[in-house]
Amino acid sequence: MIKEAIGTGASIEEAKTAALEALNAPEVVEEVKIDVIDLGKKKTLGIFGGSPAKVRAYYEVEDDRFSGVREYIMSIIGYLGIEKADIKTTATDDSVSVNISCGDDYGSVIGRRGETLDAIQYLVRLFINRDYPEYKHISLNVGNYREKREATLKSLAKKNAARVRKYGRSVVLEPMNPYERRIIHTTIQEVEGVTSHSVGSDESRKVVIALADGVKPTNGSGYQNKGRSDGRGRHGQGKKYDSSAASAPSREP
Repeated sequence: MIKEAIGTGASIEEAKTAALEALNAPEVVEEVKIDVIDLGKKKTLGIFGGSPAKVRAYYEVEDDRFSGVREYIMSIIGYLGIEKADIKTTATDDSVSVNISCGDDYGSVIGRRGETLDAIQYLVRLFINRDYPEYKHISLNVGNYREKREATLKSLAKKNAARVRKYGRSVVLEPMNPYERRIIHTTIQEVEGVTSHSVGSDESRKVVIALADGVKPTNGSGYQNKGRSDGRGRHGQGKKYDSSAASAPSREP
């Protein structure tokens, strides 16, 4: 939730002072942000035209509706040995974002490849949707883990797409959740000459990166790379990947 106030004045500084006075932010607020809306114009000859400077002052406040959500999350992470954490919620018209800050205890909340964090997010989604069904999307983050994970997945997709494009051998990535598979698919759509689809079911569902129809590999030597392409994907073992051996391919994540 955002609290804001608009101030005007003969100068930017006067407008800023007026906005801060109107906002009257409590002392506990760590940061009040300032946006300059209008620089203002001086009057011609001191008489004609001109306009005052305009400034917006604002800060984020916790939404009291979700105090129960913060208590619920604390009760969960308490079982992980975390006694203190700063939990902030930000709500829009149809979504709620929750960020947990817990010092150096990120690892226990994140879990292996984010599995613990995803499990907590699922429980929080059920908890919020029980009382606030209008919120369609619930996002739970620890620090900036989600952003780092997204960057890692994009790099992984591009690296393996380049190998598929060069050698023509399909790459099967390890199982991922729908959110992570969607990142891979979206990234692959931006790479010319390759395509992606998902195979498998439930927790075993994984992404296959393959050469697009009618596209030839850039390496004409017919080189076949056996073994892992990196720590996350695997190249075909002597023959081209047959998606029908696993399950019917799908573009759904």
